[in-house]
Amino acid sequence: MSPNPTKPLESNIAGDNEERIKRFLATASHDLQSPLRHIAMYAELLLDDLEETLDGEQLQSLRMILEKAQAAQRLTKALMSLAGGAPQVIPEEVELKALAERIWSDLIEETGARDATLASRSLPSIRTDPALFGLVLRQIISNALTYRSASPLHVAIAAEQEGANWFIRISDNGTGIDPAYRERIFEPFWKLPKAGATPGAGLGLTTAQELLKALGGDISLEHSDETGSRFTIRLPAG
Repeated sequence: MSPNPTKPLESNIAGDNEERIKRFLATASHDLQSPLRHIAMYAELLLDDLEETLDGEQLQSLRMILEKAQAAQRLTKALMSLAGGAPQVIPEEVELKALAERIWSDLIEETGARDATLASRSLPSIRTDPALFGLVLRQIISNALTYRSASPLHVAIAAEQEGANWFIRISDNGTGIDPAYRERIFEPFWKLPKAGATPGAGLGLTTAQELLKALGGDISLEHSDETGSRFTIRLPAG
């Protein structure tokens, strides 16, 4: 039997892509650390100096700036550790409903999609790293908001435990993914075509996949057609 010459080539391409992803994550995360540190520092200084003179709404806004800057710092540090090959995973009890609703609220503020709705009832508490898993959830929900249909977007999140794993399913009523592209959506630097969409790096789902590996889980596209898509996340229980 003659050897398959495509195998070493495919392996080399995969290895090159992985290195490119790591360099991209390391560079972007490193460059963001300094401005985020300064934002958090100045927010703390303003809180210390002006807390007695600000009204409730102003204080809430300033605390929100500090909270978001600190959260972004944690995420960039996590991405830097992932790029370094030794991701720092800090598991804790996470209320999945509260995490999903917080991410949803942030994305609606950013996109202005006021007609979109989220169903997240009866979600459990799971043990995972909230920063890393929050980044995964954010990416999937963000994709749903980007690739929506003309109808008001509806996203549903459900979770069930099967044996030693949690299965978290995120469904939407968007445009669906063309069968020709379904094998490519997790490829690094590949972007799903959409007229008028803001171009990105094409690393969202790839990064989500890598983060879930670090958490001991994985992600798959369970279903997609003209009625929408459903992604399934597997995470170890306990």
